[in-house]
Amino acid sequence: MRGPILFALILTVLTVAMHPAVAGGREQYEVFGVADNDMLKLRAGPGIGYIVIVGLPNGALVRVESCQLIGGTQWCKVALERARSLKGYVSATYLRRK
Repeated sequence: MRGPILFALILTVLTVAMHPAVAGGREQYEVFGVADNDMLKLRAGPGIGYIVIVGLPNGALVRVESCQLIGGTQWCKVALERARSLKGYVSATYLRRK
């Protein structure tokens, strides 16, 4: 029983340590890695079950406020750089530090 729990704990720590957007701190990040014909969905909450507020293309700049791991995906609460009152959640997979 301890083995699976220890493995899950190690996996969580590695996931958090390896992804730069996890730290938050209102640092600037850019959207990257989205397919050319698609956009990163800025959602009303941390998960795919929430409504899409707007689509963000590659190169869009955001400020990361905080991140949380939900269902194996790191979700970050962000504010758009050019419209900071527009906030929502995106998958950290598509963010990189600017």
